[in-house]
Amino acid sequence: MVWVLAIALLALLGAGLIDLVAGVRYAIPRAVPYLMAAAASVLLVVVGAAGISGAGVRLGLDSALGSGALGFGTTALTIDRLSGLFLMISFAVAVPVSLVCAAWAARPGRVRYRSLAATHCLALGSVAVIVTADNAFLFLLAWELLTIAFYLLAGFERTKVGRADAAIITVTLGKVSGAALLLGFLLLAARAGGFSFAQLASVPRSGLRDAAFALLVGGFAVKVGLVPLHVWMPRGYRAAPGPLRAVMAGVAVNVGFYGMWRTLDLLRVPPGWLAVIILLLGGFTALLGIAHATVQTDLAEVVAYSSIENGGLISVGYGVAMVGAAVDRPPLVAVGLLAATLQVVAHALAKSLLFSATSGLEDATGTTDLEALRGVGHRLPASGTGLAVGALTLAGLPLTVGFVSEWFLLESLMQQFRIGRLAYALPLALAGALVAITAGFAAVAFVRIVGLIVLGPRGPAEAIRGRDVGPLGTAGLAILGAGCLGVAAVAPLWIRVLAAGLDPVVGRDVAAGALKSEWVLQPVYSEFSALSPSWLVVVMPLLLLAVLGMSVAFGGSRLFAVRRVPAWRSATGGVAGENQYTPFGFANPTRKVLANLLLTRSELTVLERETGGRTGDPHRDAAGAHVGYTADVVEVVERFLYRPLRLPLLLLVRTAKRMQNGRLDAYLGYMLIALLAVLAVVAGLA
Repeated sequence: MVWVLAIALLALLGAGLIDLVAGVRYAIPRAVPYLMAAAASVLLVVVGAAGISGAGVRLGLDSALGSGALGFGTTALTIDRLSGLFLMISFAVAVPVSLVCAAWAARPGRVRYRSLAATHCLALGSVAVIVTADNAFLFLLAWELLTIAFYLLAGFERTKVGRADAAIITVTLGKVSGAALLLGFLLLAARAGGFSFAQLASVPRSGLRDAAFALLVGGFAVKVGLVPLHVWMPRGYRAAPGPLRAVMAGVAVNVGFYGMWRTLDLLRVPPGWLAVIILLLGGFTALLGIAHATVQTDLAEVVAYSSIENGGLISVGYGVAMVGAAVDRPPLVAVGLLAATLQVVAHALAKSLLFSATSGLEDATGTTDLEALRGVGHRLPASGTGLAVGALTLAGLPLTVGFVSEWFLLESLMQQFRIGRLAYALPLALAGALVAITAGFAAVAFVRIVGLIVLGPRGPAEAIRGRDVGPLGTAGLAILGAGCLGVAAVAPLWIRVLAAGLDPVVGRDVAAGALKSEWVLQPVYSEFSALSPSWLVVVMPLLLLAVLGMSVAFGGSRLFAVRRVPAWRSATGGVAGENQYTPFGFANPTRKVLANLLLTRSELTVLERETGGRTGDPHRDAAGAHVGYTADVVEVVERFLYRPLRLPLLLLVRTAKRMQNGRLDAYLGYMLIALLAVLAVVAGLA
């Protein structure tokens, strides 16, 4: 398996070089690097499966990096059960995403510049190294490479409006994440005397270790989009070209969750205050993300904001596990991590599917505006079906993995009565309420997408400017769609896989308590509740067929009779407008209900005023004018946190510019001062 890992990484490197060099000089088809990346991803899935099974895989890198000579200790790519689990989740999704990218890039004139496929390979390679690194130095190196890849993806189409700003915000918060991780690892390394994860795990519990725990979790929280560090996510995802958004949102973001899981594996017992903060921040993040997703009028922004919601839900599950670790309740750790990891699987599959399908719709219509996309799903069956399956999965409806993961998450939050401490039970109950509200609004958000784009009246043929995703893209969408449905159908088997992968953190025997019987799940604790997703797959279609059969038997020909009547718009006559809901109108109740969270601003404006005389229109004659209605929402974190910080930040930048005098001796002096400061801090901590 060591050679399989090496070949996969070399294949990603070769694919990137082909795109950078040979793709221009020898006119190699644009799809080739993506197909090579898909093949490499298959190999990484195989290696991940071997890691879950317990077959140790270790690829030494000391001779290549010289890290031993630099004082960072031995360095290797090591695959244990936990890293194998995240390799399998991430790259099982990367295979179909790469196929969709290949189909997209193969279209004439779609990719006008080289390096996009190379950036795709850089992102995948960075993910592989982060998940398998056994040394903090190598981990941070790959983390920074992934930050660069995100910056390049967000800024690839930099000539378009907003793309450059999105890239800057993405890389800035990426550097904040890297700085927090660097400080956390340095605090641990100062006490451990080395940078290997095995050495870091030996640090005894103390205030210093608690501070390192908080810094590491905070650094990973930036990547997964927890409030208030989420502002890069909708901009960065929206700015990336085509299906490359799926690489960022469905594949690469998993390293943030892996980092959280690995931190809990290494440091074991978190500070209680940190567990409560993550729990509540996760719940608020989920609600804020889905609130904005519900009211957006651009499909790509809807999907991007839903990533914030999913990151919040996963963090809530992780918070449950942290509470369990803080109070020494291994079953609570197990149910929290199982729920969170199931959410990771659902998010990876559905988000990749949604962004890939959105890319197909955008490519064929030239827009992602919901108003312009109404009914186009009928004419683009592959993209429309993919969009519907992904939306229903994230809505948490039965027969999808989203339903199983949300059920598990809610069940884990209901275990607060087992703790016996109000300081933990109350936050768990509050997080449960936030997750329940989020689940309700998620159904509204994604039913709107399916209803308007896929099930709505057939859109005009002239709205379609191009063709659907093609055979290769259809294959990628079909794999992702099958994953959304298939994982739910065999959920008990997946629980066994997850229990094996989480063995380093919670122990397989504890996590195995989630299986009540062969095909029935329970939230680890027995005699609480149970669910069989596999039986639902059998029973619900049979019930549907039974209802249809009875309808035909008793309704006869009346069942298929159609009676057409004028569309009802208002209780008062003379009202003109659409015969169906618009995206704006569908989301308006959410703007009203969550007005305090979204700071909804509504305004009535006079569109046309009568100057005199009767027009025959009772509305004009009565009111003397036609009025218009507009409503807008506010990103509260950006408005009340980041905008007030803008002026102090600009002042700091101007001050820093004065230090850039162009003199080499001054720069060497700055470096010496910084080095002495770091040495003083490390010596003091040691």
